[in-house]
Amino acid sequence: MNVKITHTPEVQAFFKEVSGLGNDQGSPRLKQLMFRVVNEIAKIVEDLDVTDDEFWVLIDYLNRLGSNNEAGLLVAGLGIEHFLDLLQDAKDEQVGLVGGTPRTIEGPLYVAGAPLSQGQARMDDGSEDGVATALFLQGVVRDADGNPVSGAVVDLWHANTQGAYSYFDSRQSEYNLRRRIVTDSEGRYRARSIVPSGYGCNPQGPTQECLDQLGRHGQRPAHIHYFISAPGHRHLTTQINLSGDKYLWDDFAYATRDGLVGQVNFVEGNAQAEQLGIVGRHAELEFDFQLQSAPSPEAEQRSNRPRALQEG
Repeated sequence: MNVKITHTPEVQAFFKEVSGLGNDQGSPRLKQLMFRVVNEIAKIVEDLDVTDDEFWVLIDYLNRLGSNNEAGLLVAGLGIEHFLDLLQDAKDEQVGLVGGTPRTIEGPLYVAGAPLSQGQARMDDGSEDGVATALFLQGVVRDADGNPVSGAVVDLWHANTQGAYSYFDSRQSEYNLRRRIVTDSEGRYRARSIVPSGYGCNPQGPTQECLDQLGRHGQRPAHIHYFISAPGHRHLTTQINLSGDKYLWDDFAYATRDGLVGQVNFVEGNAQAEQLGIVGRHAELEFDFQLQSAPSPEAEQRSNRPRALQEG
């Protein structure tokens, strides 16, 4: 029998009490959110006739999700992080903030404080020489009118050939494949790196466990993350997914968007590469970015979401 009591005055008064709405202490905003969350959970339990066993299996799952540091991964995998981008796109369009390079998800693997270079940088530490394919990456950062932006900070990071990220992978050196590059007088950034691999969720982890129950894979295509910032311009959080990858348009995190596919060109060899000690096959990728003008000083800054390491 599907009994519903959430709407009754007694239960609503109880939910207000547990949400702190009956006192003058604490955070009014959190109280408002908590009251809604408690109500929605109760309605789900009622409407879908959730059993006690099902409910406590979920609580155990949430405990395991947190202990494995996979909450951010699941948020991406369930499309919630992509939804936040879609929602912000709609808000921007409503007020006329359109144009420029599309945003897409940040993901959970950013680390602040990467080495800062002027104009160009080498991103890899050489530990995968002979295994990885060298990548020459470059592009121009432009403003809303198409003019080059000198002095923009291009903060970029990506995985190694195993799909693993430094800091989260203890086998890699500090800040391997993570750099901040200040654009030159022509708005250009240049980086020597390696062609990254895509990755999959831990097959034994709680995120893949959930995806298995949904009949979905947990694979991401090879990609490169970017933060781009400059005074007077709106901060851009985005990433480019690399052409030719099997999962390019089947990304479990839904990060691939029109305008964010990087065309990788493989070259058998040239004089420029040989001068840098690279003989034979390497890859080249050029990708430009266009920033929006910042409607306020706050728009120049990235979000304050908690991250592995914070600036400061």
